Amino acid sequence: MHALTASELLGIWEEGLNRSSVQRALILLTAAYPETAPIALEELAIGERDTRLMALRERTFGPQLVGVATCPECGARLESAFSLADIRTAFPSEPSCGRREGDTKHETSAFCMGDYEVVFRLPNSRDLKIVAGDDALTESRQRVLERCLLMIRRNGEDCPLDELSGEILEAVENRMALIDPRGDVRLSLSCPDCRHEWVAAFDIMAFFWAEIDAWAFRLLRETHTLASAYGWREADILAMGPRRRELYLKLING
Repeated sequence: MHALTASELLGIWEEGLNRSSVQRALILLTAAYPETAPIALEELAIGERDTRLMALRERTFGPQLVGVATCPECGARLESAFSLADIRTAFPSEPSCGRREGDTKHETSAFCMGDYEVVFRLPNSRDLKIVAGDDALTESRQRVLERCLLMIRRNGEDCPLDELSGEILEAVENRMALIDPRGDVRLSLSCPDCRHEWVAAFDIMAFFWAEIDAWAFRLLRETHTLASAYGWREADILAMGPRRRELYLKLING
């Protein structure tokens, strides 16, 4: 994995400003894994994609994370601190679907339930890009399943998707979650005010991008201050380490 420089990360932020979350993830991974073809990155299972994003986030900002959540019971806002290591140890260490690390090849899974035989693959970023414009969550989930279901047979005969029962579709989603648990990370939270406990989804891309956004605005302010004080070029300021920029800013502020 390539460690991103300040200049590279700022360029990624600028490129991703008006993009979807899926597109931002692919922009980041393309820069961090230049040896991997973009199409192969698109085809990573979501859990493997997010695992790589977590590794890149750790390389960029460190292993510790601090998030803010709102209690669904009393509305209180609470701060939650955790580490990426906490998330990693909650799951098996093997890459999803039995792939070796670095192997982006598709793998399929199959199961039988009653009269049905189902073959499917895990959803990837390409699937999410295609359904990104859907208005309803239910419609998006349905279209993702349509793309991931490779074969459906009932009593040995091909079966159209619209004839599948909700029970079968739910079974497919449950098996996807078992095969690729990193694709749906959940955090257990507890409100200190009302003692309510709940489970919240953790979206590494949304979290990471919010940090990049805040970092970019902070860096641009620092660059403006240093350029105004010393007449330095942006490229020279970005090439400095954060510690040196901080020392120069302290000198400017006396």
